[in-house]
Amino acid sequence: MRVTINKSTIQNEVLQRVEELSGQDVMKCYQCGNCSAGCPAAGAMDRLPNEIIRLLQMGLIEEALHSRAIWYCAACLQCQARCPKGIDLARLTEALRTIALEKGIQHVEIVDLPPETLAEMPQQAFIGGFRKYSI
Repeated sequence: MRVTINKSTIQNEVLQRVEELSGQDVMKCYQCGNCSAGCPAAGAMDRLPNEIIRLLQMGLIEEALHSRAIWYCAACLQCQARCPKGIDLARLTEALRTIALEKGIQHVEIVDLPPETLAEMPQQAFIGGFRKYSI
């Protein structure tokens, strides 16, 4: 028995929001793995980039939102350059971060950073990190 997964199979408001925020169609991905093969941050991720897309395709949005991988994406666009379907995974991860932060899922608590670290951190890095990791 063959099961076909398509958008009508997965009616999820969060998935629709991810696609709306990112402008990407996750169902276009056919899991070739090129994005993961070229990802410079893949070694630090708990799930590979194509696995994040697969979670979205399967409707496992909460698992994707709680994955460390969405916070390690460097937005280098190597995945998009390698993708035969032109999927911009950096946009998808940014959308997932936005939704995670809206739901209160924090990757880094700014108040937990030692004052010495904050004092040594360049302001631009602090602001960039703050925008990426918190609301």
